[in-house]
Amino acid sequence: MTRKKLSLDAGFCFHDRMSSSTASPAADRNRPPAANQVFASDNTAGICPEAWAALAEANRGRLPSYGNDEWTVRACDLLRSVFETDCDVFFVFNGTAANSLALASLCQSYHSVICHDYAHVETDECGAPEFFSNGTKILVATGPHGKLDPAEVERVILKRTDIHYPKPRVLSLTQSTEWGTVYTVDELKALTDLARRHGLAVHMDGARFANAATALAARGGCQPADFTWRAGVDVLCFGGTKNGMNTSEAVVFFNKPLAHEFDYRCKQAGQLASKMRFLSAQWVGMLQDGAWLRHAAHANQMAQKLAAALRTIPQVNILVEPEVNALFAGMPPKVAEALHARGWHFYNFIGAHGYRLMCSWDTRDADLDAFVADLKAACAKV
Repeated sequence: MTRKKLSLDAGFCFHDRMSSSTASPAADRNRPPAANQVFASDNTAGICPEAWAALAEANRGRLPSYGNDEWTVRACDLLRSVFETDCDVFFVFNGTAANSLALASLCQSYHSVICHDYAHVETDECGAPEFFSNGTKILVATGPHGKLDPAEVERVILKRTDIHYPKPRVLSLTQSTEWGTVYTVDELKALTDLARRHGLAVHMDGARFANAATALAARGGCQPADFTWRAGVDVLCFGGTKNGMNTSEAVVFFNKPLAHEFDYRCKQAGQLASKMRFLSAQWVGMLQDGAWLRHAAHANQMAQKLAAALRTIPQVNILVEPEVNALFAGMPPKVAEALHARGWHFYNFIGAHGYRLMCSWDTRDADLDAFVADLKAACAKV
C-alpha cells in the first residue's frame, strides 16, 4: 500500500498534502469553507459545557497571575490524583508547544529523537521540536498502524554510534496514535524497556490521551498511571483541546528532575499565560467529576457506530479497526468528491483513496445518520 503523509490540522490554508480531494492546492485554498466540519477533526468542535462553566466561574473577580492562583493549584492537584503520583505540571496553549518544549527539555542540540514516521512531531509541527531544542534531529522508525515496532526502533538506535551522528536521546510515543490505534501496556513496556537499555528518555504525545484512556479502561480497568509512569514514560503532553477544552494542554513530568527550569522554557517560548487560570480552570471542570473520560468515551463510541454503518456499504472498506475516535475508510474518489460537494469536509490520509473521519465530544447520532445517508446516495451513483 502506498502511504501518504498528511498535515491534518490545517489553519487558514491548505497545501497539496492537505487537499480534501479538490483538483489543486489553489482550488482548495480558494473554495469557501465546507458547510459541515463534523468529521473533519476533533478540533472543529466547540468548548464542552464543563470547560465553559469553569471558564465562567474563573472569570469572577481578580486573582494572582502567571499560575499563582487557586485554579492552577487545584488543576495540578487533580492531575496528580488522576495519575496517582507526585508530578510537575505546566500548562501551555497548544500541542506543538507542549511537545516541542518537552522534547527540548530532554535533549541537547547534538541529540536525536526517535518517533514513528507518522508522528505529529515529525509531520505536523513545522520543525518546532528542532527549533526549540536548538537543532535536535528527528529520526523516524516504522511500525504497523502508527505503532512503533521495537525492532525498528532498535535498528535506528544502533544504525550509527559514532561521534559524527546525532546521538539518540529520546523515544517519542503517540497515545493514541495518528492511525487511531492504542498501545497496550505490554507494548509500551517493550518500547520503554528498550529505551532504558539504550539510555533514552521517553516522551508521550497525548493529544488524544483521553480517548486512549477510556479505550484501555474499557478493556480491563487500566488506569492512566498504568500506561504512563508505571510503564516507563518520563513526560506526557496531555491534550485538552481535542477533548473539548480551549487552547489548553498539560505537560506532565513524572520524572521530575527532567522538569528543571521548564518554567523558563515556557516563558521564553511565549507559553506562560499571564491569566493562567483560564487555562487551568478548564482542567478543573473536566477532571473533578470525570467529564474528560465521558466525553472521550462518547467520541470513541461514535466512531464505532460510524464504522458499523460503513461496513454495510460495499464500496467502502475500513482500513484500520477503530480503537478511539478516528475512523479510516477507503472509498472511490468520485464518492469522496460527491460528499465534498454535499458539504462534508474530511481529509485524505492513507494512500490515494483512504480518508480520515474524526468524531468528537459533541458528535451526534443525527450527524452519523446524515453522513451515512449521503454516502450511500453517492455510492449508488458510482
